[in-house]
Amino acid sequence: MNYSIFFSLYSLAHRSKFLDWLIVFSANWLPIFMIAVAVFFLFFHHDGSFNYRKPFLQIRNKTKEITFVFSSTVTAYILAFIIKTVTEAPRPFVIFKTVKPLFLEVPMHSFPSGHATLFAALTVALFMRHKKMGIIFTIATVVICLARVAAGVHFPIDILGGLIIGTAISLLLNNFFLPNVYKK
Repeated sequence: MNYSIFFSLYSLAHRSKFLDWLIVFSANWLPIFMIAVAVFFLFFHHDGSFNYRKPFLQIRNKTKEITFVFSSTVTAYILAFIIKTVTEAPRPFVIFKTVKPLFLEVPMHSFPSGHATLFAALTVALFMRHKKMGIIFTIATVVICLARVAAGVHFPIDILGGLIIGTAISLLLNNFFLPNVYKK
């Protein structure tokens, strides 16, 4: 099933220059743009008006929010890197010589997808605090993940593994390490 889903999505590659550009943009440049959006949003968005009676409480809550999102994302990415190093799962273009990726991806290990892990953690962390931004990031994460499969650099199981790891890390950090992040 993993291979059949992979080849269904990969069949979109090498069809037209525009579609190839769209896949590469979604797989490589959209993630950078979305990280910039997340950083900008976290630093400059505030809920409601500034409460001059409790400025330090608002600053403390914002700092905790940024720390939670950052630590979830970084922890998930590091865990994915460790698992990737241990499992040493080959990428699709290594297993199937007929697969020509739309861009070269290094290192050669595939499971779990670092992009899927990072964006799952980022999306879940944002969704816990800002539902509308979480929905936007959910859509972007799905597009990024599908594009990485269509580009020929990941199997669907790599994406699924990354999504599970990233989600779990954000949920664990929220529930165990920072339970009072959003209490005002």
